[in-house]
Amino acid sequence: MFPQDPIILLSYVNTKLRDEYSSLDALCDDLDADREELVRRLETVGYTYDEDKNRFL
Repeated sequence: MFPQDPIILLSYVNTKLRDEYSSLDALCDDLDADREELVRRLETVGYTYDEDKNRFL
């Protein structure tokens, strides 16, 4: 369901967070995604989730 390439994944997740979800937890719950795995995959390319901005930076 999620893109395999981490940079494309970053774009996909940030777009979903911006347009459809109020938090990473809401996105993961709705899409049945493992939050820790998603965070880990994006950390491998230097991005972390910012709760205040509701996006990966």
